[in-house]
Amino acid sequence: MTKVTIKETQNPTIIKFEFPDFITQNESFEFKNIDEAKSSPLAQQLFYLPFVKTVYISGNFIAVERFSIVEWEDVQEAVAEQIEAYVNKGGVIINPDENKQKKQAVTVYGESTPNPSALKFVVNKMITKNAVEFKNIDQSAPSPLATELFKFPYVKEVFIDENYISVTKYDINEWQDITMELRTFIKQFIENGGTVLDENLISTIVKDEKAKDESFDSLDETSQKIINILEEYVKPAVAADGGNIVFESYDNDSKVVKVIMQGACSGCPSSTFTLKSGIENMLKSMLNDEGIKVEAV
Repeated sequence: MTKVTIKETQNPTIIKFEFPDFITQNESFEFKNIDEAKSSPLAQQLFYLPFVKTVYISGNFIAVERFSIVEWEDVQEAVAEQIEAYVNKGGVIINPDENKQKKQAVTVYGESTPNPSALKFVVNKMITKNAVEFKNIDQSAPSPLATELFKFPYVKEVFIDENYISVTKYDINEWQDITMELRTFIKQFIENGGTVLDENLISTIVKDEKAKDESFDSLDETSQKIINILEEYVKPAVAADGGNIVFESYDNDSKVVKVIMQGACSGCPSSTFTLKSGIENMLKSMLNDEGIKVEAV
């Protein structure tokens, strides 16, 4: 008889139900609703529970994210019992045939960015909800995909966000010589069920985002306005170019706004122009303050 163990995560809305043995082999799955969960009859059954928001299946566990209508302490034992009863009756966790059909649907294409050293590889599915940047292989443990990409001698940095992977290369190779190799590798990695970002990183990022929300409330009014402007007007534009911008700080005396440029925007020759002519002018206009200056950290 299979017995699952309930484990809390860093995210209070997500609980793990761990199995004594692996239930997937080098594959991770994320289902947002019952229609997405066609390859997992167990996940589909869980979605009949009104509080289930997301189901993750990876390694030796099933993680469930709840809506706020309940607390886990009130329902986790019942969910664990339902999972155990399903598995012990021989229920299918992942249907290999359905999964195989899903694999065939993955497409990846290369897209140029304003940074000649960076190329954006766009995937026809969501691969993460969070922007994550890796400067070298030592930082890439949370992303098996990034770790494998760093094994290519010409890969300098990897940035992953929503439905794309932005790769920055060293100058030793031209894009025309390596684009097809990278595109094929990324496509096959995802098709074969490789993990783009592991579950622990997702939980950590959610915790960090919560901390950001709390720190946002403690900021001065001008800093809050700057963050809102960057989120609404600037981030979508830089994301389209394979990058990201993160607010670092604002000094009320010097009126200097410090930001962090990530992905294709990091080290881009045109990023200085973007900062000065685009973002800085936008902030001056929207905040009605000609003294505003923007600097990249």
